[in-house]
Amino acid sequence: MLNLVTLEHFRPLLAQPSVLYLPDGSALQIQVQGLRPAPEASLPGSAREGFSVSLNSLGPTDFVDGLCRLPLPDVCLEHVFVSREPAMGRDGERGYFCIVFN
Repeated sequence: MLNLVTLEHFRPLLAQPSVLYLPDGSALQIQVQGLRPAPEASLPGSAREGFSVSLNSLGPTDFVDGLCRLPLPDVCLEHVFVSREPAMGRDGERGYFCIVFN
């Protein structure tokens, strides 16, 4: 299933509030901040181009990384790995995350 997801599945969520369901089942309010094509990260023979999705929490969170559920307009992604990035000059109360698809 995850191999069929493209960057276009995330485009409707750009700059819109959404929900990320964490490994413990709790809901984290997030916003998709950016989409970045990454053709160099594509797997050999894959029809899909690699890409990454940048997310940030809309409030404080201790979540670091794990397999999450993320509802998209056309599909609900299950068991997608979300990893935290350092705040690096951004609001340290929020969480900043990345999902990489290759």
